[in-house]
This record gives sequence, structure tokens and C-alpha cells, in this order.
Amino acid sequence: MGGSVTVPTLEELNSLPPTIDLMTAARMLGIGRTKAYELARQGEFPCHVIRIGEQYRVSTADLLRLLRATDDYR
Repeated sequence: MGGSVTVPTLEELNSLPPTIDLMTAARMLGIGRTKAYELARQGEFPCHVIRIGEQYRVSTADLLRLLRATDDYR
């Protein structure tokens, strides 16, 4: 059951919308679905999470800072 992981380029990361869904952020961090939702519910996801109804959104800026995936990081 081996799958390949596509690593986004810096340009692709910088073109993301202001928030992304929890699973997209979790994949970028190498966190599985169950653990991601557990961390979000407990307020322990490594990035700022916004809950809108039943949906979790992650701050893209916060995720990029965590990954140090910004233009100033060189």
C-alpha cells in the first residue's frame, strides 16, 4: 500500500488560500487523519485551527511559519 507523497513547491505553498482544511495541513505535517482530528479537538494541533461549525480550518500563514516555508527563510 505504498503511495508517493507529492511535496509542494515554495511557489505552490505561497499561493494557498488564507486557510486550508485540516487534512491538507495534516498531510503536509505527516500527521494521520485520526491524530489530526484528535489534536484539533484538544486544541493541540501544531498550527492555529479555526472551527467553523463542524469544519476545521488551519491558518496557512501559521502553517508556513511552522514549516519555515517562506521567502525570507533562506
